[in-house]
Amino acid sequence: MVKSEVIDNKIVPNHIAVIMDGNGRWAKKRGLPRVYGHRKGSQRVKEILREAKKLGVRSLTVFAFSTENWDRPKKEIEYLFSSMAEFLGKYEKELMKDDICLRMIGRRDRIPKKSIKKISMIENLTKNNKSFCFNIALDFGGRWDITEAARKIIKDCEDKKISFSQITEDVFSKYLSLGDIANPDLLIRTSGEQRISNFLLWDLAYAEFYFPEVCWPDFDVKQLRKALKIYSERDRRYGAIKKD
Repeated sequence: MVKSEVIDNKIVPNHIAVIMDGNGRWAKKRGLPRVYGHRKGSQRVKEILREAKKLGVRSLTVFAFSTENWDRPKKEIEYLFSSMAEFLGKYEKELMKDDICLRMIGRRDRIPKKSIKKISMIENLTKNNKSFCFNIALDFGGRWDITEAARKIIKDCEDKKISFSQITEDVFSKYLSLGDIANPDLLIRTSGEQRISNFLLWDLAYAEFYFPEVCWPDFDVKQLRKALKIYSERDRRYGAIKKD
């Protein structure tokens, strides 16, 4: 288990996971099409990532598109993936400059080829960067992730790469999408919704949850600092009894 860092006498989470909720509602309240909310939301990602890295966070995982999101209007889905490719294209140089490793977690067989090609190219380009890990969950679902991990570990058992007796929680977790990346310490879900919606079901077992009322496009640096302040005041015991 990787411990959270302490900076300026405050505990900073090593890994933050974010469900970026409320883009559509943000746009609707302003009489704008939903895509405007997604556009504003994608701009916010870069700002939050920069600030998180500045504050000492080591990993950020954002839930960009779930396995259930395919039920959305076709035009909205097309926009989401095209804007993702555009966002990464504009952010490519900064990722290298700031030593940030980009990874995508989730299914790759249903995402438009153009988007996957761009993502894969930047993953390969940044794979040796060490200062910060930026994970984008696309076509991702927690149940899918656990099922895929089970399939992989069964296959490795059949191929004699691992024995049944060697399977532990730690070994199993390495077969999940996040692999060797430390579990999230803090989950943030914006817009006031208080559920995890099939996101990182295994990995969030001992994470602290924070549900601010603001929609994602309004979750700025000030909101992030507030979330980290609240996190630093939590007492994380991982099931143990606090000692006097």
